[in-house]
Amino acid sequence: QLDRGFALHTTAKDCLSSLAAQDVQTAPERPREVFYTNENNPANHTEQHEGRLYSIPLDEVKVVFPHGLPYRFQQQVLCFSLTVSTGDGERGTGKTMTLCHVVHYCARQGWLVLHVPDAHLWVKNCRELLQSSYNKERLDQPLQASSWLKNFKTSNERFLKEIKTHKKYMWGKRDSTEEGRPLAEVVEQGLARVRNASDAVGVVLKELKQQSRLGSFRLLVAVDGVNALWGRTTLKKEDKSPVSPEELTLVHNLRKMLMNDWSGGAVVTTLSQTGSLFKPSSAYLPQELLGKEGFDALDPFVPIPVPNYSPREFESCYHYYLQRKWLQHEK
Repeated sequence: QLDRGFALHTTAKDCLSSLAAQDVQTAPERPREVFYTNENNPANHTEQHEGRLYSIPLDEVKVVFPHGLPYRFQQQVLCFSLTVSTGDGERGTGKTMTLCHVVHYCARQGWLVLHVPDAHLWVKNCRELLQSSYNKERLDQPLQASSWLKNFKTSNERFLKEIKTHKKYMWGKRDSTEEGRPLAEVVEQGLARVRNASDAVGVVLKELKQQSRLGSFRLLVAVDGVNALWGRTTLKKEDKSPVSPEELTLVHNLRKMLMNDWSGGAVVTTLSQTGSLFKPSSAYLPQELLGKEGFDALDPFVPIPVPNYSPREFESCYHYYLQRKWLQHEK
């Protein structure tokens, strides 16, 4: 069965909320470097380095995080480093960056990574909403779907060449993807014909879910702001009636990936207040953000609370800010 949880498994809390692996020998005259480590492989991170910073090469960031790291984080750091605090918690405690650390770890371990960096973007401010040609009761979001496919391709290109389709897929009356073709052709269909992008995402997710149990690859499903998949949206139909999440093709297919009915991978998600719609700002517990429907859909899961910075994490950030001269006085 799947390893499920919000953000981190308990056995990985210290390891993955840390940011480093091997101690950096620090010269006495440069004591502030204790907040940083040269070990940039998450697989080597141990709890003795909890709260430290590590760097990710820019070319690797472009592959693992083609959508970019969170904007506010980039503004703060200005140097592609990951500072991870450790699952569900109050706003600003580090849930998104913890998830990024997990994504980086799995990418380094050779996993296929299915990453949705902000599920709330699928349920609000959609510029184009079209009736699905596959199911008239659902609505496609071609722009969001094509954008996700582009980033997914960047992160998993070698897998897409190796994984073959298990059946034939029709794209209208003329276009089709034959059985036994590389999954990359499905992705290209969604990119070349944006109208088919939402259905292409559905096919990709279906094939990955079916084939992950075969053992040829390990699959990480990482969703930031998973609570967006249940509740309400800001989207309206042509008749001005509200759109519910389950009517969206993207949401419908992503929900299937969160079910505990496949093997060969892990599901890691976070709850988010930041983009949450129609929820009080004080809400942060799973029951509050997911609602009964979402909570029941994900159950059983392992909820991992993300507390505020520990003293060690605070000290690391403090010394980092000093080094960057963002603080004028040390005291």
